[in-house]
Amino acid sequence: MASSSLHNGDEYADLPEERVEELKRLVWGQNLKDEVFERWTQGYVFSDDEPTALLQFNGGPCAVIAPVQSFIIKHALFSDDSKDDLKTFTSTECKSLLVSALVDIMASLSTHSYTVVLFQRDNTEVVKANDKEEEDKRSSKRQKCGPSSVFHSSLRYCHCDNKGQLKGILTREINSFDDYGILLFLYSVLLTKGVDVMKEEMEDADDPLIDGVHGHGSQSLVNLLLCGRASSNVFDGEQEVAGLKLHGILRQPNIGFLTKLEHLRYCEVGSFLKCPLFPVWLLGSETHLTVLFSKDMSLVAPESQEAIAKRVFKSYDPEGNGFISTVLLGDVLQLLNLVSVPEYVDIMQKKLDPDDYGIILQSAFMSEFFPQDEDNSLTQFQLYHYNGLQRSNSHGKVQYAMGRAHIEHGPIQCQTDLTPIVTVIQTKWPSAEVTWDDHFEPSLN
Repeated sequence: MASSSLHNGDEYADLPEERVEELKRLVWGQNLKDEVFERWTQGYVFSDDEPTALLQFNGGPCAVIAPVQSFIIKHALFSDDSKDDLKTFTSTECKSLLVSALVDIMASLSTHSYTVVLFQRDNTEVVKANDKEEEDKRSSKRQKCGPSSVFHSSLRYCHCDNKGQLKGILTREINSFDDYGILLFLYSVLLTKGVDVMKEEMEDADDPLIDGVHGHGSQSLVNLLLCGRASSNVFDGEQEVAGLKLHGILRQPNIGFLTKLEHLRYCEVGSFLKCPLFPVWLLGSETHLTVLFSKDMSLVAPESQEAIAKRVFKSYDPEGNGFISTVLLGDVLQLLNLVSVPEYVDIMQKKLDPDDYGIILQSAFMSEFFPQDEDNSLTQFQLYHYNGLQRSNSHGKVQYAMGRAHIEHGPIQCQTDLTPIVTVIQTKWPSAEVTWDDHFEPSLN
């Protein structure tokens, strides 16, 4: 093994054993099961039926595949080389989209240098899975059956000094990600970020990034790939609960996140993740991640003053009670650049807390300072949905499902017959109804 300092330059060196052990503990915890590891040993393989859509062969690696897919969509639709018809991308162009997606994610880590990890292909101990006649012709790219110990002893790395060098190396080596690509990229991200920095950002550094029993990725892993920080929560900013400071999302990311857990009242996604810079969102069920997107940039218009006001108000209501202490009104007004002179604050405190209960309700605050204007937002728009699992797609073909969303402005009606995907979409657009093409309801699982 090479020395513990990371290698610089285009030549690759063996990844030091101590670094490998740090990565294994961070990712897998103390007990790595072969069956869980094997589900993560696939590469980046595009669908024959949807050129820009990645395939997922087993449960678990969606925690990496779905974020990468979301950035592929971002570049396919909103870059200088974008195309309106996603089916017209060639295989070479799709490889370039993959490179751009990987670079984008690594560039969000707020570091000035990068580490790329590759697998040493000439290791004869690693054997391919026996091909079965009914398997896809690319089954050799799907999964390796070599033990974890062999894989981890066959890792090499290269250090990049800047983003341009990173893109050059990934472009040159992108075919190496056909095998083990999910783990190689994950390890590249973690070494670039730094294991110690990861532990500082995670809420519980003892919790592995991948669940050892079911193989599912953690919210810290998802947030790392979407936002560049391994925070464990989905709310905006920071919250203090019972004296413990919890870290959420600090700024508006490129890609958003919506989850069924919000519909079930287990959490509340903040405005940063609900209103990303591009109209692309990861959708989370209890066990799987998929992608929702639109070609309409007006869906992610700059944050409205009303949304900003709600976010600021909630920052003073960390437990989500729907109210703040009356004495905090002046601080909230000042942060929102509203009149905050003591005389005015005193008048508004008495108006918003007439019974002197010592609290101001968010609803009363919003009605007073941000009364609802006529809603000029879109009432209809096109949506697309991606699920990388073949079994979850119509006819077993991984393709984008297309639907038309309709928004009813006005009082929200109670609905009891909502499908799982619509319940998640409604956490972003509460009155949304979606009609899907071919009458096929996309699956979250």
